[in-house]
Amino acid sequence: MDRRNMLIGLHECPGLGWKRIEGILRKEKQWTEACHFQAGDWMECGLESELALRLADEFDEAWIETRLSLMERSGVQAITIFDPEYPVLMKETAKPPWVLYAIGDPELLNRVTIAMIGTRIPTAYGRRVAEDLTEALCNEGAVIVSGLARGIDGICHEAAIRCNGSTVAVLGTAIDTVYPSEHSGLYRMIAQRGLVLSEYPIGTKSHPGLFPQRNRIIAGISRGAVVVEADARSGSLITADQALEAGRDVFAVPGPITSPKSRGTLGLLKQGAKIVTEPSDILEEYEQELKGRGTKSRPLLTINELTNEERKIYHMLEQEDFTFDRLREQTMWEFGHLHSVLLSLIMKKAVVQLPGSVYKII
Repeated sequence: MDRRNMLIGLHECPGLGWKRIEGILRKEKQWTEACHFQAGDWMECGLESELALRLADEFDEAWIETRLSLMERSGVQAITIFDPEYPVLMKETAKPPWVLYAIGDPELLNRVTIAMIGTRIPTAYGRRVAEDLTEALCNEGAVIVSGLARGIDGICHEAAIRCNGSTVAVLGTAIDTVYPSEHSGLYRMIAQRGLVLSEYPIGTKSHPGLFPQRNRIIAGISRGAVVVEADARSGSLITADQALEAGRDVFAVPGPITSPKSRGTLGLLKQGAKIVTEPSDILEEYEQELKGRGTKSRPLLTINELTNEERKIYHMLEQEDFTFDRLREQTMWEFGHLHSVLLSLIMKKAVVQLPGSVYKII
């Protein structure tokens, strides 16, 4: 078996983390023949006896082929560190994932990528700034990278799609798991029109320890990181630190000195982050690479391109504008499901949300 598929197999094995795989690859023993390893061979690679015995019994070519087939059926592409598609920026970091799992267009990783990150509970000011900056960056051809989390992450992903831009969502969960669940519609939209990325294989169980690891990928695949709003203990500051360690540009949006949501960004500015008061503060750093990459308009969707559920809402709004609560009363749908359908309609530029959670067709 070639080294690419063997690496995928090792990466898919429960119990083999980044350091253990590094140890296996560094050993003189021909690791591409790992399917034929005995327990002693695995132990020579630094594994404890229990794990070595399990791998000697279970790890073979048939198991690897099963995992590869599962990815193919799920529409998941595995990008190994040996592949030309692997993002060059990520290779430059201290601990690049051995394998990245992707749904969508991996070519986006070769363009000017800007991370947009911040608090999960933004103020109205933070929301507006995030949307405006995202739209301006997308209009100049930048690719927006974020983590699909609540708050600034989701706002930036939505804004990028809404203005026909490109966006990459880096998950802190398995590639087939959406968190938070209310972003399931956004996840599907990004998979169709952008890129969803994770270092965790299909079926990996979620736990809080996975999310901090995700931050290094957001920083690693991005040319620069923009922190919109963050309190003093925000996870966004971890991403900013990792961006600095990787030699990336770090930008911060100033906010009111009285707002707790500004403490993190103001702290970054004191440490030397570049201040952002308008989009050109970011764009001027990548002017040459972005030249000529401005967003091209996509044709508007027709009613026939909507799903049945989207069409139902669209026809209701043809009669009159509806509030979210009234739509929920009329459809009897769960909150999250209705939100997902409305978000998809907004992304498709079929519906617009007005103040007061009022929806109308475009």
